[in-house]
Amino acid sequence: MFQLSILKDTVAVHPSNFGLPPEQAITNELNKKYANRVLHDVGLCVCVFDLSEVGEGKVRYGDGFLWYKVVFRLVVFRPFASEVLLAKVKSSDEDGIRLTLGFFDDIYVSQMFLPEPCALQVNFHVIFGQILDIDPNERAFFWLPNSEITSTHEMLDTPLTDRMYIDTGEVVRVRVEHDEFYDDEPGPPKATEGVQQQRERRRPPYTITCSIAEQGLGPTAWWQNAGVEAMDEG
Repeated sequence: MFQLSILKDTVAVHPSNFGLPPEQAITNELNKKYANRVLHDVGLCVCVFDLSEVGEGKVRYGDGFLWYKVVFRLVVFRPFASEVLLAKVKSSDEDGIRLTLGFFDDIYVSQMFLPEPCALQVNFHVIFGQILDIDPNERAFFWLPNSEITSTHEMLDTPLTDRMYIDTGEVVRVRVEHDEFYDDEPGPPKATEGVQQQRERRRPPYTITCSIAEQGLGPTAWWQNAGVEAMDEG
């Protein structure tokens, strides 16, 4: 889940921090710059692990800062493919399930990586024939184990006791399929032939796609007694 990446940078230490040991002052500045930042093709930066090389501090003309060239190791969050993670369900919609680790929320399980057969249940309130309220927190996918039903309409007519839900806030075990980095283009919305185009919704800079379409994956409550049941059947 966490890796060490080697980076190079030039760090400026403010005169107010000259009283600190140089290594501590440099580490503080690096953490300010990198902590909770996504580096393309590197991952989500957590904190500085250590300093590998520190050059001699130099003062530039007209600048009271001390500038250091440093090589350091950085702790980054970037799970590898096929790694198994424990996360919580943050929300569900027609595209799939969004998960959170507490410090990172851009983990997704698309419908193609859900166990089959699976369907989304949406609870809403109807008064006088009109839909007045749909609660996003009441959306949840459910799985029908050992069922050959493929139609969503038929699945929504099955008894509730046959369904295994993936509820919001539930702890799930997932396997990493792949990750993706995205650089959002800066600047105002583009205009074509004098007509201003609406800017697309900003995409997260780093996303992870996971799967729960295998035995042992999904809500941990599904598999708590799986070993006991297998022994009984044996």
